[in-house]
Amino acid sequence: MNPERKISIIAGVLFIIGFAGVITVVLTGPILDNPDYLIKISGNENRIITGALFQLIMAAACAGIGISLYPILKKYNEGLALGAAGFRIIEAVLFFVGTICLLSILTLSREYAKAGAPDAPYFQILGTLLLALRDSAGNLGFMAFSMGALMYYFIFYQSRLIPQWLSGWGFIAAALSLSQSLLVIFGENPFSTIALLLNFPIALQEMVLAVWLIVKGFNPSVIASGQKRKEI
Repeated sequence: MNPERKISIIAGVLFIIGFAGVITVVLTGPILDNPDYLIKISGNENRIITGALFQLIMAAACAGIGISLYPILKKYNEGLALGAAGFRIIEAVLFFVGTICLLSILTLSREYAKAGAPDAPYFQILGTLLLALRDSAGNLGFMAFSMGALMYYFIFYQSRLIPQWLSGWGFIAAALSLSQSLLVIFGENPFSTIALLLNFPIALQEMVLAVWLIVKGFNPSVIASGQKRKEI
């Protein structure tokens, strides 16, 4: 198996692993959205810890995607390839910050339960700040993802490493995802109908891309022509 084929399989698997964040939302969302979340969290510690673990897995996969694709993409546009890898690493760091916030809220919830003072304003204020920081880190992480995706889909489209219909779909979908993140900054609920509709195309596209990279890999004729240019 040639190096390019190995990279395509690794990248495809990482794209799938990156969807671990969905599990985090499913596990923690109903608890964090509850008005009594400081009480609910301490009673659902395993769900919060499991959600944090899956978020860490997602963060590692996001960084891995950027790093794994860089050796291939740099042959066609080194500047954009570096930018794409950089943004996906930034995305991973921001999701890591979000995980720290989630675990900090868990600790706060434990102390809140021990204090036995449901009206303690200190806990409520600190919890609100931690939730806000987590949400902001998450949204900025999606913005970094969208920027990185725009860059590598542009390279994919120009180089024809993958079918242009797939890279074109990815570019448009990443632009929609970026617009969703901008809407959230201006007050849109990240789980509103419009937000979910704007994110759905990139979610579906990256699953299709993952399967394509694992099953088909990069266009062999493009890889071959690139190797011939390098030899010349």
